[in-house]
Amino acid sequence: MPVRSTTHLVLIPSYNPGPKVYETVAEALRYWAPVWVVVDGSTDGTAEGLSEMARQNADLIVIVEPRNRGKGAAVLAGLARAQAGGYTHVLCMDSDGQHPASLIPTFMQASSAHPEAMVLGVPVFAADAPRARVYGRRLSNLCVDLETLGRHVGDSLFGFRIYPVAPLFRIMAARRSMRRFDFDPEAAVRLFWAGVPALNIDAPVRYLRKAEGGVSHFHYVRDNLLLIGMHLRLILGLIIRIPRLLRSRKA
Repeated sequence: MPVRSTTHLVLIPSYNPGPKVYETVAEALRYWAPVWVVVDGSTDGTAEGLSEMARQNADLIVIVEPRNRGKGAAVLAGLARAQAGGYTHVLCMDSDGQHPASLIPTFMQASSAHPEAMVLGVPVFAADAPRARVYGRRLSNLCVDLETLGRHVGDSLFGFRIYPVAPLFRIMAARRSMRRFDFDPEAAVRLFWAGVPALNIDAPVRYLRKAEGGVSHFHYVRDNLLLIGMHLRLILGLIIRIPRLLRSRKA
């Protein structure tokens, strides 16, 4: 039986994930309730399939957005509903089967013990993980180490995380960034700047081949340019925050 909560929910943003999403959602429901899926303008028929799943399971809520606006925008739509419903924390996970649903209770327990913190998954890669993915994220991690003045964020791009709803909603509502692939790293950095501590927990990650149902919407040029602009923006933002961050380290 899943663990039921009135404060913590699982939030799954989803865009054209293919049939793998049904397995992902079913696995999440096996461990936790409630589970919410935000369908971000999908055109692959999964909105209808997920809505049918929700009709058969009261622990599942499906929010269908009319057009694709990006992962961060989908998370923001879920945050707004979660805050209105009295939830204090959301565990975000991808819809494509890469993240370990079996660790949902472990992460939720850590969050309940430290409700002031964000709980960040640190990916443990299998031997067959694409080397370009493994090595490529190191540059983003180095930038985030600089932007937080230390190794506070175990991994900047891994999307299996728990966020406190109120501070993240407040941060996102105040700006237009953090709506697409820039969401995960910028969310971690800005929450840290806002005084939200980070708990880092190892979590295995699977990279599924196309034959296994794996789907990737990463656009090499567009999304790398988005990340470059984001890190430049954060480094500029760091400059005015250095005195306060240094004081907080000494406290």
